[in-house]
Amino acid sequence: MEKAYKFRIYPNKNQEILIQKTFGSCRFIYNHYLAKRIEMYKTDKTTISYNQCSKDMTSLKKELEWLKEPDSHALQYSLKDLDQAYKNFFRRLKQGDSKAGFPHFKSKKDNRKSYKTSYTNNNIQVLEKQIKLPKLGLVKCKVSKQIQGRIINATISQNPSGKYFVSVCCTDVEIPQYSPTGAVVGIDLGIKEFCITSDGAHIENPKFLKKSEKKLSKLQRKLSRKTIGSSNRNKARIKVARCHEKITNQRKDFLHKLSIKLIKSYDVICLETLKVKNMVRNHKLAKAISDVSWSEFVRQIGYKADWYGKIKQQIDTYYASSQICGECGYKNTETKDLSVREWICPQCGKHYDRDENASSNILKEGLRLLSA
Repeated sequence: MEKAYKFRIYPNKNQEILIQKTFGSCRFIYNHYLAKRIEMYKTDKTTISYNQCSKDMTSLKKELEWLKEPDSHALQYSLKDLDQAYKNFFRRLKQGDSKAGFPHFKSKKDNRKSYKTSYTNNNIQVLEKQIKLPKLGLVKCKVSKQIQGRIINATISQNPSGKYFVSVCCTDVEIPQYSPTGAVVGIDLGIKEFCITSDGAHIENPKFLKKSEKKLSKLQRKLSRKTIGSSNRNKARIKVARCHEKITNQRKDFLHKLSIKLIKSYDVICLETLKVKNMVRNHKLAKAISDVSWSEFVRQIGYKADWYGKIKQQIDTYYASSQICGECGYKNTETKDLSVREWICPQCGKHYDRDENASSNILKEGLRLLSA
């Protein structure tokens, strides 16, 4: 099994210069061969493959000496990224996706930068307080956990607030299994409350973006008043980026803690399938839906269930979980109105809390799909 370990790194001035040069070189290679592919298609209706690009890059390095300075594996990965971008574009076109985006040129002004490098001849090593990286040598690193397995590659990145990170990808990682509990649960995701379980537990929505909204809007107003291109504007931009980063970290921390708690407690987790992309079209709820991060939560439950030998079951998108009576199966269409939080079944007379009933129905439907 593969697993990535992310650590913060603190490069010195020379290492930082080399990292920035590698970012720039990777961006140049990507843009150069994207332009070449576009030009060839315009003139001859032909294209150039990854292998042809790789051979051409060897001669390009002889012309441009500065391309020899950064890590050669990083430049190769840049070509692979371009090739994959083309494959993804044509795959989506064949599937009939009219919104398939053609690969676009990378901008120098993008505040998220990264490059990838391969593990060869022990060139990547994680030590006690340092990490050995190709071309950079030993870099000061905050090693928060001991890595396991065999190193495959490493990705060096810089976030918008200017911090540097390394993500070390390892394979053959042995993940300890949690003991079976025999418990099953259905989860109904919401906005007012993050989720409601079929056990009757109500998990509060922390609303991290809403809590930091005043501070964020104040920083964004200050940023808008700064002169474009000035050092003061860049300082203000970093402050905004740090505020966004804090919100992201708070949200991820909450989701990781909740998802691992559920994985430890239950053997089968049943969830609804939400089309978040369509839901955010509602401008009144878009911000709240984006803040609650349902997709990330479902993703985390998915890969953690695979790691620890648990089962994640998602039900159909159009299953009316909140409209069906859990006792007699009567479908009450009046509950389509989201303002109806409680209702009484006209057929059997049972009183329901909308969300608790939905989570119970999700569990029943999930178990039915598993047994089918």
